[in-house]
Amino acid sequence: MEKVIGDLAIMDTLGVKPNYSELSRKYKVDRRTIKKYHLGYEGKPKNKNKTSKLDAYAEEIEEKINLAGATIKGTYKYFQNKYKEIGSYSNFKMYVRKHNLVKEKNKKAHPRFETKPGEQLQFDWKENLKMISKHGEIFEFNIFSAILSWSRLHIFVYSVNKTREDVERCLIQVFKYIGGIPEKLLTDNMSTVVDLLTQNGKTRKRINSEFNQFVKDMGTKIKTCKKKSPETKGKVESQNRFAAWLIPYNNEFEDEQELIKIINEQLTREVNKEKHADLNIEPIILFNKEKSSLLPLPKQSIMNEYLNRYKKIKVTSESLIRFEGKAYSVDPEYINCLVDVQKENNQLKLPDHKVYLTEN
Repeated sequence: MEKVIGDLAIMDTLGVKPNYSELSRKYKVDRRTIKKYHLGYEGKPKNKNKTSKLDAYAEEIEEKINLAGATIKGTYKYFQNKYKEIGSYSNFKMYVRKHNLVKEKNKKAHPRFETKPGEQLQFDWKENLKMISKHGEIFEFNIFSAILSWSRLHIFVYSVNKTREDVERCLIQVFKYIGGIPEKLLTDNMSTVVDLLTQNGKTRKRINSEFNQFVKDMGTKIKTCKKKSPETKGKVESQNRFAAWLIPYNNEFEDEQELIKIINEQLTREVNKEKHADLNIEPIILFNKEKSSLLPLPKQSIMNEYLNRYKKIKVTSESLIRFEGKAYSVDPEYINCLVDVQKENNQLKLPDHKVYLTEN
């Protein structure tokens, strides 16, 4: 059409009336199209200002994605769970970038450290998190994060405290989730399970005796990652970034039970559908191949011994203790104190005081 338009411009300059039929034969273009361009048509605009179904959520997207620590993927997962018609992630990401809602962040590469199926499970804490419910209630907690090294299957567990008993409880919950036991456990210098011994100016690490007994009872082994060797524990540390997916849920959840469900179920489920950058396959698919390589679970009675022990819980300023997502009233004299709590016959008990607690 550029040549046709050029000829028309020359004819107009010379005052010659164009012969549309002759130009049609010469350039093999419909004469009606030539006439339309001669009368001022400039063609279809190169950039169409199309509306997007995401326009309806633009303000909310901007609000959530600009929360400190939020990511595009995490924000998308939030909207996907809230609005089923939100569309694909690629379209969401394109919309966010087109409207300059978030800045691109640099990513650092980490070397890979491969293991055999069923060989290793890495675990760590994502510590000192804080979320606020839609009613303004503040929840301070930690996330126990574990990952099977071969399949990259992630498991997240909500925990208020980080004691050795909490680590053992969370690991049992992980073992039950994956339906088996890995050959080895890998952790860093977690103070609740690792003792640092100094002798002759040298410091060495040793798994403390109580946790070592737990590991033996579970039928597995444990080792600590090498100092300054991020490749050995990089998988569990990289998964901590998924905690950023929780940020858009601030001021959106009802209570602690819903927060626990979001972390233990929803976050775990969504992360395991996320294709791994190196492997280009979902962890849940690889796990279906890995689970047959896991060792069998120990007897339920052995696990119950660890799950039903005394647990130290701090009494809040509201004279409450929180256990498994529920709040229980305690005598005000124990405010800000640690009390021993035990679960017995599905009831919560303060053994020292022979008192059964009722849900608040």
